[in-house]
Amino acid sequence: QVQLVESGGGFVQAGGSLLLSCAASGTIFVINAMGWYRQAPGKQRDLVAVIRTGDGTEYAHSVKGRFTISRDNAKNTVYLQMNSLKPEDTAVYYCYAQIFDTRGVGYPYWGQGTQVTVSS
Repeated sequence: QVQLVESGGGFVQAGGSLLLSCAASGTIFVINAMGWYRQAPGKQRDLVAVIRTGDGTEYAHSVKGRFTISRDNAKNTVYLQMNSLKPEDTAVYYCYAQIFDTRGVGYPYWGQGTQVTVSS
């Protein structure tokens, strides 16, 4: 079993910064990808940023240049540095990981979500 534990959400004024962290624990063989999605009220869950082993990073167009995703493989942890935050960034942010077991089967895992609120 794998658990993803997020931290770092909160309330910030527009233009401010937040750092989200997500640590994976449990039975982990290989982590193929880790990233962040977000879901605002009444909207679908959308990709924010993802970092894939050997395949680089991908960002949503709306956050390019403001958000930076990074990963500490030794700690099985992914970070999302969010700068120049805007009210439209307000959402619940979910950590995501695709983890392969010893049989080479990949499974998606989700964190419980952390609220980010940006005031204007």
